[in-house]
Amino acid sequence: MQLRESGEMYLETILILSRKKSLVRAIDIGEYMGFSKPSVSRAMHLLRDENYIRIGDDGGISLTAEGMEIAYKIYERHELLSRALMMLGVDEKTAVRDACRMEHVISDETFRAIKSYIQGQF
Repeated sequence: MQLRESGEMYLETILILSRKKSLVRAIDIGEYMGFSKPSVSRAMHLLRDENYIRIGDDGGISLTAEGMEIAYKIYERHELLSRALMMLGVDEKTAVRDACRMEHVISDETFRAIKSYIQGQF
């Protein structure tokens, strides 16, 4: 299944929150993303049905191996693209916002080229 941008954003959010909290719940995701409880609940059920997340009896949400792989990929893109845009002189707020859009549509080939170039600069 090809995951949509919104699904990728949810997975990335779960990854980010899991680094800050031992237990990630739907309410945490909704607050972080600014989405309603019904929207988050529907998305969590879809992600669970596609085996990207697990929902525990305690309501805790965790990423499966497949979900983790996608979340990490999107998170890495976001971080690197934000940094690259700031290196080009874009202010941080704009760079982060634009990177969030770019991370979902950039090809793997283009991302690898940007990553290689950025890493060569340090």
